[in-house]
Amino acid sequence: MNTRCFPLRGKSSRRSFLKQTAAAAAVFGTPLVVPSSALGHTPRGSPNNRIAMGFIGLGNQGGGHLFGGGWTYLTGGYLARPEVQMLAVCDVWRHKREAARQRIDNYCAEEAGKGSYTACTAYNDFRDLLDRSDIDAVLIGTPNHWHALMTIMAAKAGKDVYCEKPTAITVAESLAAAEALQRYGRVFQAGTQQRSEYGGKFRRACELVRSGRIGRLQCVYANIGGAEFRWPRGFGTAKPVPEGFDWDLFLGPAPWSPYGGDSGAFLCDGGNWEQHHYDIVQWGLDADRTGPVEIGTENGKLFYRFANGVVVYGCVYPGEKVGGSGGACFVGSEGRIAVDRENLVAHPAKILQEPLGPDDVHLYECTSHSGNFLECVRTRQRTICDALTAQRAAALPLLGGIAQRLGRTVHWDPVQQRFPNDTAATALLSAPMRPPWHV
Repeated sequence: MNTRCFPLRGKSSRRSFLKQTAAAAAVFGTPLVVPSSALGHTPRGSPNNRIAMGFIGLGNQGGGHLFGGGWTYLTGGYLARPEVQMLAVCDVWRHKREAARQRIDNYCAEEAGKGSYTACTAYNDFRDLLDRSDIDAVLIGTPNHWHALMTIMAAKAGKDVYCEKPTAITVAESLAAAEALQRYGRVFQAGTQQRSEYGGKFRRACELVRSGRIGRLQCVYANIGGAEFRWPRGFGTAKPVPEGFDWDLFLGPAPWSPYGGDSGAFLCDGGNWEQHHYDIVQWGLDADRTGPVEIGTENGKLFYRFANGVVVYGCVYPGEKVGGSGGACFVGSEGRIAVDRENLVAHPAKILQEPLGPDDVHLYECTSHSGNFLECVRTRQRTICDALTAQRAAALPLLGGIAQRLGRTVHWDPVQQRFPNDTAATALLSAPMRPPWHV
């Protein structure tokens, strides 16, 4: 395997300006505002004035973003957006990257009215894509174990990042990714699109809860348990690696294992579906910048206790039918609200009938998750699922997984983000990586 260091090559004057501006701003928790003219962008224009993007990982998630799909909520995907220029694609499967490159070139040829058009370059190694100084942003749709590491390396290379969930598979990774994104002043969007899509159901539920419509919030049901992470081992009988597949680079930081015929069997969880649920729990709790103080199990139910007394349970509210897909149930002293991708219900029903007033809580609103990312790449404003929000949403189910694995209650410092005086729990915050990969 190529174990070269990841070099940062010379950047254009535009990138130098952005990096200097980022360093001058108080990036930690503060939106970075840069005029779009500094980015060389116009609302619409030549390819040179569009947001130049690279796509890393071209399977179901990455390919869906690029070309459009049932869950991407935009016909034609990023390729159909006139403000985006597709400069590069990357995948460890040759046939995937070459098919994507050809499809992009064909689309651009048709758009330009030419018989052929070379617009996109295909890469096997994502580091070669990140080396390019003409790429503004990347979308990471790889297997889960690559997400945080690629985010960190992309940030160091001066790229803005849209990353699929889980945005990290260990708490330590989540912290390292958030720190890198802030240090280098990069715009970040986590692929927890429930804050943007689904007709605003999740936003409205959280606004009603935070506006006191169910009285004093007492507990929340996240509809799913914790997300324990362990490196998978064993892939069945060793088989020859298929032609055109870089198995070593696919494994990357994971422990070495011979190819077993189905790379999909490798996919570790680490909080994939869980991050969706707990992201909405955090939003309704106003906990995007904090976390629980105690995690454990009670009568077989996972719980997270917050400093304000609210308890989050990693299971479905008894008898509540709503909450199967990406949802949560908020229970207060005067009623409850349950929400998922298909439904928003309240008990009593009248809670939903009165509209929000000017003095109620009104949360960040956008109707396109990918569109919000691109707009923030232009304006340097904070996205709806920014780096710090994603860090807390990724960490919450992972903390639950640690408590479940230890089989006891653990105490968490949500400010320092550590387990005080708990060596066994602390050891589970990170996982060793196969050299030369490291955070």
